[in-house]
Amino acid sequence: MQLVTVKKKNFADYRQFIEKETEFELDFLVQRLKGKKIAMINATAYGGGVAEKLHSMVPLMKDMGVDVDWWTILGHEEFYNITKNFHNCLQGQEGNLTSSNIETYLKYNKMNASYMKDWHYDFIVIHDPQPAALIEFREKGEHEKWIWRCHIDTSTPNMEYWDFLYKFIVQYDAAIFTMPDYVKEGADLKNITFITPSIDPLSMKNIPLEKEEARAITCRFGVDTGRPLISQVSRFDPWKDPLGVIDVYKIVKKDFPSVQLALIGSMASDDPEGWDYLYRTLRRAGEDYDIKVVTNFNGISDLEVNAFQTASDIILQKSLREGFGLTVAESLWKGTPVIGGNVGGIKLQIEDGVTGYLVNTVEECAQKVLTLLRNPVLADDMREAAREKVRKEFLVTKNIQVYLRLFYQLSFPEHGFQKAQDQN
Repeated sequence: MQLVTVKKKNFADYRQFIEKETEFELDFLVQRLKGKKIAMINATAYGGGVAEKLHSMVPLMKDMGVDVDWWTILGHEEFYNITKNFHNCLQGQEGNLTSSNIETYLKYNKMNASYMKDWHYDFIVIHDPQPAALIEFREKGEHEKWIWRCHIDTSTPNMEYWDFLYKFIVQYDAAIFTMPDYVKEGADLKNITFITPSIDPLSMKNIPLEKEEARAITCRFGVDTGRPLISQVSRFDPWKDPLGVIDVYKIVKKDFPSVQLALIGSMASDDPEGWDYLYRTLRRAGEDYDIKVVTNFNGISDLEVNAFQTASDIILQKSLREGFGLTVAESLWKGTPVIGGNVGGIKLQIEDGVTGYLVNTVEECAQKVLTLLRNPVLADDMREAAREKVRKEFLVTKNIQVYLRLFYQLSFPEHGFQKAQDQN
């Protein structure tokens, strides 16, 4: 087990985003949880959405006065290859869980649990399947509460993998899922809580950029800032449907010849499937120089993502399947209308006709793009509603609030949270 060092953040900087009632509640909860120690445990400190969220949430909780540590487990390639299958199969992928897989998974969980023997924490939050079996090998303290945070959709899992994991997670004192639809029907888990992913409004990806600054950045990638721009920020993956996005653009271009399309994605050097789909996307784009396909390999980092989301007239997230789709919240936070696939967590973020549109087909998506391009006043009306939606529901401050509520409920089950709110 390795303790993660996080950069300092000041919670005072984030008070501008929350209401007074929320401030009072957070201050109350922090005071009532004084003396309680919390451990967050996940697989890695860098790469992936869980690590990104913990890099924001943990230092903010620390600055608020919450005693929280973040640990990552130790493992080798054989372990992570197996747990990647766990991740996919818990979301429904076919596959067999072999006795060798089980032996390796348990071996690494047992090894990591051995590092916990001298720990003294009140709450241990386990993120996702990789460290879920730690609870099996840890002699649980009298007042120790274990919480399993599931970031994936387990509604229709591969039952072989689910049945194996279930015997561990059923031991937990509480479980956190992204949304009710992601909980396996019939799962008898205690104290289920729902926490959506969140964005950090002061991270480089989300800090306010002036439109002119954002346009100057996109200009470096060949964008003509005097013409309409639609963009999609996502992996090059069949479920994100970049080919469908290009088809949408081609329909729109018949009515709006000046429109441009940007497809922005992050590539990993060891992801052959992602590279294959990038090449398919480039072939679909052909020699249309109004389609810009850009990645981290040609200059895209968090600042550039921010710029494209800020400078675009419309953001698409035309996913065919989606766990949550945090790029939707990022774009809404910048006040940019989003047209998204009517799937998964996107449905939690977009209020159809209010902050953007939910669509099911290429043709429907193209029609909604044309509606917004033809009615800039409608797009302007959506901007304020979009930003307010994110402020209330999808900022890191909201994540912290719900976590602290759960810790309070587990510490004082006789009170219930309503009494805590009444004391404010």
